[in-house]
Amino acid sequence: MASSIGTFDTNNQVEQPQNNTFALITLTTLFFMWGFITCLNDILIPYLKNAFSLTYTQAMLVQFCFFGAYFIVSIPAGTLVSKIGFKKGIITGLTIASLGCFLFYPAAALGVYALFLGALFVLAAGITVLQVSANPFVSALGPAKTASSRLTMTQAFNSLGTTVAPFFGAWLIFSETNAAAQTDATAVQIPYLFLALTLLALAVVFAFIKLPELGKSEQSKPSIKTALKYTHLKLGAIGIFLYVGAEVAIGSFLVNFLHDPNIAGLNEAQAAKLIAYYWGGAMIGRFIGAVVMQKIAAGKVLAFNAVMAIVLLVVAVMSEGAVAKWSILAVGLFNSIMFPTIFSLAINKLGDAASHGAGLLCLAIVGGAIVPLFQGMLADVVGVQLSFLLPALCYVFIGYFGLKGHKPVNSSSER
Repeated sequence: MASSIGTFDTNNQVEQPQNNTFALITLTTLFFMWGFITCLNDILIPYLKNAFSLTYTQAMLVQFCFFGAYFIVSIPAGTLVSKIGFKKGIITGLTIASLGCFLFYPAAALGVYALFLGALFVLAAGITVLQVSANPFVSALGPAKTASSRLTMTQAFNSLGTTVAPFFGAWLIFSETNAAAQTDATAVQIPYLFLALTLLALAVVFAFIKLPELGKSEQSKPSIKTALKYTHLKLGAIGIFLYVGAEVAIGSFLVNFLHDPNIAGLNEAQAAKLIAYYWGGAMIGRFIGAVVMQKIAAGKVLAFNAVMAIVLLVVAVMSEGAVAKWSILAVGLFNSIMFPTIFSLAINKLGDAASHGAGLLCLAIVGGAIVPLFQGMLADVVGVQLSFLLPALCYVFIGYFGLKGHKPVNSSSER
């Protein structure tokens, strides 16, 4: 039974196989791009730390401003997308993100750290609108029972972006000829100018292609209060907060961790390239997870991956050398299915409140701002290696959400 085209409904999915296939293929470009951009922050942090002589806490302001934008922009983005529809939301997000990338050029020319943080905020604001638009769009393009698998598959291309980005960043930002890297920040101008033009071109492409009209409701106007009635959505928001915080914190400290003589003793360029193993593991895991979750309940897979991530982090903290190096990089493999699985489980059975639910979940991505900042403070006190116990704690709640917390419950009907 076909759903109303004007309303996003995770229970009544759109049944247009040929259009949905094309739509999914097109949307993968967005997942690739924001994965690529987000991962570049892991290269940007050690680079700016050297260029501006920052402490770990100050360097983590990169992630604080980037992911802080999710907290500020997500709710307005959810409201905007519910009014203009997912396609126009995608175009709007791409345009704003392009502007943020353009702002890196004057920030580097002037050599002011605060301007970099401002550019990152604008860039992340655009990506937030993309997240609110694209994630529920993918969930809607097919049966509800395979939404986690479908979103995981598209997120695999997000991981492809994060796998390629470290090589791109290491080559252009930490190049052997870039002696100025220690004293100024001009090496980022060309990479981010290229990204700005690419995002702008994608916005033009999406303006002309045809996609199913979803997310624009004229019959009902569910409020954010409606979405908040669902307990599993609120628990899912906590799960997103902790997962993104843990994933970003680990990625942010990888270069410094691998630079430690007791771990690998690599220079910044060498360590930056190894980050590809962390994100590459996530890419491989998502392709595997998309298949596995066709047969095994998504919640059980999520809980298993959370336990494995905890084990690997504890090993990385308690050991040295190759064991610690490969243990920390292997966490990416088990991170793989977490975001799309938590997201799809959290918006399951929200009906017309799904766009607001997606906004709440994207708001929770602010964990990527908070957890790395706290890990930075911890690293300044106890060192980088021991600071990885913080993300390990985050995975404990994710395991609970996978086992029990994801089950749909409307709190207004619990009485």
